[in-house]
Amino acid sequence: MTFFQLMRRNIWRKRLRAILLMFSVGIAFLIYGLAASFVSGSQGAAGARDNLLGVFNKSSRGLPLPLAYLNRIAADGDVAAVAYTARMRGFVEVQKNVVAVSAVDPQAIAAANGDELKLTPKLIAALEEAGDRVLVGRALAEAEGWSIGQRIGFTGQLARADGSRNWSFTIAGIFEGADASTDTYFMLTRYDALNAARARDKDTVDAFVVRPRPGVSPSVLAARIDALFANSAAQTRTQSEKQFLEAFLRQFADISLIVSLVVGAAFVTILMIAVNTMLFAVRERRFEIGVLKVLGFSSPRILALILGETLFIFLVGGAGGLVLATLATFSIGPEFGLVFGTSVLAKSLAIMAGLGLLTGLLPAVIAVRLPIVNAFRTR
Repeated sequence: MTFFQLMRRNIWRKRLRAILLMFSVGIAFLIYGLAASFVSGSQGAAGARDNLLGVFNKSSRGLPLPLAYLNRIAADGDVAAVAYTARMRGFVEVQKNVVAVSAVDPQAIAAANGDELKLTPKLIAALEEAGDRVLVGRALAEAEGWSIGQRIGFTGQLARADGSRNWSFTIAGIFEGADASTDTYFMLTRYDALNAARARDKDTVDAFVVRPRPGVSPSVLAARIDALFANSAAQTRTQSEKQFLEAFLRQFADISLIVSLVVGAAFVTILMIAVNTMLFAVRERRFEIGVLKVLGFSSPRILALILGETLFIFLVGGAGGLVLATLATFSIGPEFGLVFGTSVLAKSLAIMAGLGLLTGLLPAVIAVRLPIVNAFRTR
């Protein structure tokens, strides 16, 4: 019998116990997979960038900024590209079906943020065809079942000049996003058309998007932009995309802290269960461990045998939990921003290995230090 055959038989000698332990480990890693996917997804700040700046109204992000600020920002020699956006929230069909529309200048947004949103020249040309055209993000299009050429009705919080709040758009294209963590749950439309049709706040925007030139410190450029408008009626606050998302999420709760507490509680619980189970298993096998020592099994081999068992249990159980977490990220829907990426997988594997070795360490040490005479007294 080989070393690995012996380890496999020891694992499955109590099948129900092994299965229940793997199931518990799987639940813990299911919780971790979902929580980590949320943090790394579009609703978290893990995928946000430091080299893309947002310029907002200092008093409140809900207050507009004059469009005239555009030229003063663009005049800075360290600005590679600058765009602007006017955000309109509303719903499609029913009020619970909330979506957002960003009104932009097509060419400007392509220069400032086109790579992240994969705004190809073909998509930009389609958006410029008419004022009622929109580009829909892939996540939103899949959630709503929309397709190119479809006409959609949108009820927004922004009133039109005729008093109506009903807007109508034709889908000109679908943009993908550079990777899975890119937020694509919104639409892009033309600013000039929206600005001409709305009843108030004409020639204003909600934010400017600024891309610094390579080698320029974003924080230094942000401070210089804010200094431009320090004495203006509408002062600005410039932040990187990462800073903005982190600050936005902290308005509701410290997401990272909550995730750490929940995941930590799950792992501590499973660690206590697993250690207790493995201690009981080693106690059951004291006679067998004594026989192995008599047959010439060295202390390192016995140590490796126990650690291998716990590592196998954590890898199998954890893999099952991660598979369920991956399936859940696809079935829950893209609007929740869950992204199970390679970083989550790498961290999960590291945690599996760490917990597996930590769980088996105490039982393995007890098995190694067990005197042969005491082991034989159990029979």
